[in-house]
Amino acid sequence: MYHVYVLRSEKTGRRYVGSSQDIEERMRQHNSGQSLATRHGAPWKLIHCEEFTTCAEAVRRERLYKTGNGRDLLAQLG
Repeated sequence: MYHVYVLRSEKTGRRYVGSSQDIEERMRQHNSGQSLATRHGAPWKLIHCEEFTTCAEAVRRERLYKTGNGRDLLAQLG
């Protein structure tokens, strides 16, 4: 399974959208500073996650969340 996830930095309040097959390992990487894009905002909290059967579906949803309309949808989540 493929996951699209949304994180919120407990330090800065910033959101981050990503995708992965192993969400637990990816969270560990984000919170340990192994990801260049998120190391400044650790610790990160998972605020939303969706599961997809194909990588293509997950990538489509991730791209949506990175657009203006997608950011509006995420703002409704909290």
